[in-house]
Amino acid sequence: MFRFFAPAYISAGFVSVLIGYAGAGAIIFQAANAAGASTAEISSWLWALGVGMGVGTISLTLWYRQPVSIAWSTPGAALLVTSLPGLSLNEAIGVFLFSSLLITLCGLTGLFRKIMDVMPQSMAAALLAAVLLRFGLDAFVAMENDFSLVIVMLLVYIVARQLTPRYVIPLTFLAGILMAAFTGMITDFQLDLTLTTPVFVMPAFDWTSLIGVGIPLFIVTMASQNVPGVAALRTHGYDAPASPIISWTGIIGLILAPFGGFAFNLAAITAAICMSPDVHPDPAKRYPASLWMGIFFCLAGLFGATITELFTAFPASLIMAIAGLALLATIANSLHGALNDEEGREAAILTFLITASGMTLLSIAAPFWGLVFGMLAHLFKKRFTAMKKG
Repeated sequence: MFRFFAPAYISAGFVSVLIGYAGAGAIIFQAANAAGASTAEISSWLWALGVGMGVGTISLTLWYRQPVSIAWSTPGAALLVTSLPGLSLNEAIGVFLFSSLLITLCGLTGLFRKIMDVMPQSMAAALLAAVLLRFGLDAFVAMENDFSLVIVMLLVYIVARQLTPRYVIPLTFLAGILMAAFTGMITDFQLDLTLTTPVFVMPAFDWTSLIGVGIPLFIVTMASQNVPGVAALRTHGYDAPASPIISWTGIIGLILAPFGGFAFNLAAITAAICMSPDVHPDPAKRYPASLWMGIFFCLAGLFGATITELFTAFPASLIMAIAGLALLATIANSLHGALNDEEGREAAILTFLITASGMTLLSIAAPFWGLVFGMLAHLFKKRFTAMKKG
């Protein structure tokens, strides 16, 4: 029981939630504003997202005894920012329900599992490495603006990695907070612990918005979030079944969509922090970090805007640095898994480069196209090899 309170677990869970809110919180506000939500309704969105992610993460982690983490769809939120203007809030809720229904059906029918079974492990690792690459690079981009803050964190990381590898991220994060406080980089905020009241909005269904916004939201969430999420699990050696988990993310969305829970999915970026060897050398003992992640998500939902304001008080450079440094081990392991298999190396590097490019075609994000062209290369090579043998 006492091991559950190990600093490495608590720190990994907190950093995961911190990155989630500080990195994408502003996009959620923009999406809610685009839907014409009031202040109370925006708080309800934060409540629904926090509680949904928290309860989903805790329940699935305990069920599988593996670090299964649920998150909101950040690309989905970005899509909503540009797609919701012109729709009523009721129609927006209808879109959320429709997308969550498609996700649920995709999981229940086993379609998602069939897709993941066809994908080579090297491609899954390449996809995860590409998704996480930006965070690793941003850690050092932040050095341009706040050299003293980031260099202190980097030096602490290098030293702690050798002296006490299990606590390298908590110590690095603490060093960053102390440095930011010492230099006056933490903004003032008013801590008002008021519980958020959820607001139910009756959905309205319009076929043009369901097709024009609902289907793209479904595709973006599945391709850009759930596929990398499963890739994160598989790359770290976890075998939790994909289809039931995807089904549950859709069901959570169906329950919480009327309160603003626009899309739930498997986490990849934040989950990778809880799966890192820095949490615990034994993969079977890393799941408490995801439990802490779920606890912090629930707190963030219950206290809504208050927790968001607390998280956003930290300077952007601190968030960028701790995210990148916390993911270094995972990026390295993913690249090794992607390139270690000579047979699948070409398809893996194609997947990696296309995904890492960040391109968007037909309003669909790069991870989807990385998988498409990577799978084409993989299947063509497999067919060509079979023809030569035949």
